[in-house]
Amino acid sequence: MPRSTPLRRLLVALALTCSLLAGAAACGSDDGSGGGDASTTVSPSGTSSAQAQKFAKTRFVANAGLAAGATYQWIVKPYRAGTFKKGADGRTFALVKAGLAGAFAYNRLKAASDNAKGDPLLSKAVAPLTASIESLKGLGTKLRKGEAGADEIGLFEGVINSVKDAGRSAGAEVKDKVPSTAQLGG
Repeated sequence: MPRSTPLRRLLVALALTCSLLAGAAACGSDDGSGGGDASTTVSPSGTSSAQAQKFAKTRFVANAGLAAGATYQWIVKPYRAGTFKKGADGRTFALVKAGLAGAFAYNRLKAASDNAKGDPLLSKAVAPLTASIESLKGLGTKLRKGEAGADEIGLFEGVINSVKDAGRSAGAEVKDKVPSTAQLGG
């Protein structure tokens, strides 16, 4: 009998147990009445306008920070190091990661722009940048194919810096946060 069989059985048993527990928890109350009464039912409460604005700034900072980190780590830095040039070691892998990072950065910048709409001051600061953010839409594909040059890299860097400046002017300091490679592909 192979050694992996007991481990496989353990994993199957664990998965089944977890699914049974999750199913039992999702079924509702266990008091036998078949339904929950009003005293045990929890309903979500609304958030105040101040809380919504705070969350909008927090989410803006998180999304813009991830976009900035991905752009710097996997687009700007390899470009400056010459990794995107023909014949460079690791060029293909760097271009694929740059393409993923470009698409990821565009996605996070769009999300940050949407988050900014929840705060009046941030909304005014970010509104002029929506066209610039939209101009990044196809650059991920260009990067992946190796067709992006200094202009495209500069465009990414310029938009990121503009978003950071807009956040700073609205009291939402954006700091680079490098996403994991799993986050780029997921």
